[in-house]
Amino acid sequence: MNLRKVFTHIEETLIEGGRPVEPVARVAVVAVSIANPWADKGFVEDLTSGIDGVSGEVGEFLASRVVAALGAPIEAYGKAGIVGLKGEIEHASGLIHTLQFGDHFRAAASATTLLPAVEKRAAAGRCFDIPLKHVTDLKQRSHHQTVEVCFADAPHADEILIALAAASQGRPQQRLRSFGTDPAATA
Repeated sequence: MNLRKVFTHIEETLIEGGRPVEPVARVAVVAVSIANPWADKGFVEDLTSGIDGVSGEVGEFLASRVVAALGAPIEAYGKAGIVGLKGEIEHASGLIHTLQFGDHFRAAASATTLLPAVEKRAAAGRCFDIPLKHVTDLKQRSHHQTVEVCFADAPHADEILIALAAASQGRPQQRLRSFGTDPAATA
């Protein structure tokens, strides 16, 4: 892993809808800016060697850091891969859509659900949304949310920005029923 920079972003929501949030809702994002092993190489048919050499190491590094940054049990989580302009979206996808990447976070969060993701190509400083879902129950609408982040210095054109996001709870002041409990669904 050719790591250039680590970013940590923490949000705390104290008031939502004019009411205090009890307990305070925390969201943490930890991202790394790493060299894109395929940048400027033209179309690479087999990405396996680059994925195998980096994916698990990045996943392990980020999982421990986002758990520490959140400082609370994880109820919702997500991931992102933002590739610089000299790369392909497939480069970011290849690194974050592997078990060797995601299983570190699933284990740290005691999670059983798929880890939602966003991938895109962007210049440094572009904002992006990381989708979050409940770590064990995808029917929990309260935990379907996003966190928006921007890192002014990443990704460089020949880099990939990889991020993990964790939330201590669902949306503050949520009031929606779980999927499958709507009156029309039970009638």
